Amino acid sequence: MASDPGALPPGYREIPSRLNITSEVLDKSIEKGFGNRVAFVHDGGTTGYDALARGVDALARGLCAMGVERGMPVLLRLPNCPEFALSFLALVKIGALPVLQNSLLGAAEVAYVQDHSEAKAAITLDSNAAPLRDVAGRMPLGLIIARAADGEKRPGETRFEDLAADTDPAAFPAADTGADEPAFLIYTSGTTGRPKGIVHAHRWVIALGDTNRYRVPPEPGDIGMATGEWSFISALGHNLLFPLRNGVTGAILEGRAHPERVLAAIETHRVTVLYSVATVYRRILAIEDVERRYDLTGLRGCNSTGEALAAATYEEWKRRIGCDIWEHYGISEMQLVMGQGPRRKVRPGSIGKPPPGTTVEVLDDDYAPVPAGDIGHLLIAADNPGFFLGYHRDADKTAEVVHDGWYHTGDLGYVDGDGFYWIAGRSDDCFKSRGIFISPVEIENALREHEAVAEACVVPRRDAEIGNRIRAVIVARDPARAGDGLAQEIRAMLKDRIAPYKVPQIIEFTDTLPKSPVGKVLRRELTGQEETE
Repeated sequence: MASDPGALPPGYREIPSRLNITSEVLDKSIEKGFGNRVAFVHDGGTTGYDALARGVDALARGLCAMGVERGMPVLLRLPNCPEFALSFLALVKIGALPVLQNSLLGAAEVAYVQDHSEAKAAITLDSNAAPLRDVAGRMPLGLIIARAADGEKRPGETRFEDLAADTDPAAFPAADTGADEPAFLIYTSGTTGRPKGIVHAHRWVIALGDTNRYRVPPEPGDIGMATGEWSFISALGHNLLFPLRNGVTGAILEGRAHPERVLAAIETHRVTVLYSVATVYRRILAIEDVERRYDLTGLRGCNSTGEALAAATYEEWKRRIGCDIWEHYGISEMQLVMGQGPRRKVRPGSIGKPPPGTTVEVLDDDYAPVPAGDIGHLLIAADNPGFFLGYHRDADKTAEVVHDGWYHTGDLGYVDGDGFYWIAGRSDDCFKSRGIFISPVEIENALREHEAVAEACVVPRRDAEIGNRIRAVIVARDPARAGDGLAQEIRAMLKDRIAPYKVPQIIEFTDTLPKSPVGKVLRRELTGQEETE
């Protein structure tokens, strides 16, 4: 498919054989004269590029002194915070391997990731340390604890602040790592099985840094913020690494992404570019008069990923808040795959087009292109330098998704006549009713066009006669309206928007939809109904 128009910048996606992510995003920014710029704004104040570089070098020396070596995995259990930035950048500069896992996951998941990654040490906040203390005996270098209460230090633990206290003014030399050498691991949340360790190389920062820069070109004075935790690769790139590489500022949202907290941070830090998920935008729009209660005029654009945004959400945001939401599509094994941006007019509901250098196709079971508008498998050419190196200690799983020259996303999609891509849903989320293929995303998008619908999820309910009935689970903007009357209104509206056989036979209301830590709706928690006789 054709790539985005426009001349490519010099050096676009040119990757040298020797490359270190920290050197690329921080040391080079200092060399370009960005030292006096603000790297991060956060509740504690601001951190400049020069100060960040000194802190990273100090921590790198401290980590080396305690025995952290090149190639050594070190588990990070940290929310978005200055300590995360310092830890990730220092470990990568050494050539060690940061192991990222969501900081809210429980003891069993922490134990599994520590064992599977073979992490030799872990860095965490004292308030998040309990699950790691249960497995500390497995890690020869023990725990590194930040923000310990009253400065206390338990036996076998090292204070983060002590490690980062080095005052040597000399720069710490970055490890001479290869572009194809492992740089960091990201563990999935494991909502459908054991978490997978996704191994990324140093080359990733140029391959994806350049495509993200091309999709949404940075502007002087930009302040970017992601609502997701940096343990997710989308937020890691958009909020931590790419702003540093671009010489702009990242705003740190520490804590859960409750709508009011997000809004307050946008207002306080004067955020210009927001990265979030569809759920957060819908929750913000559900707040009455939100556009008058908060000053959001600094936003020049927002980004949405993780699940379908829906045209109705885009249109309401544009009308009330006044800026675009650029929807984009990504996977943990790469990050950005394609998306919309300020280079062209937004096509609401679409995930845009692939950027230059990224090949995406919609193909049938025999790898043949399907006609425009027809649903097929969304595949990505596997030779992209932004791709992961593989799943840690799981060659079989890697081969399951990467074969025949393609990465198999597991998503279904289609391309319209103008080359814009659209997601139809996960292949295992789609189902048949009366022998007809049903795409939940299409119905959910139509449901959200009703002014009373805040959120919606469509799942099958097994039925002995027709295979599956279509079941819509809805969160109403006003809970008092939830009931049979609203359900009848919604069905009447749907008949004007989608085929009659796609209108849900079952409409139910709930206070909240189950979601993963990154904000995706967990469809499987809404299925598993008993078969209807």
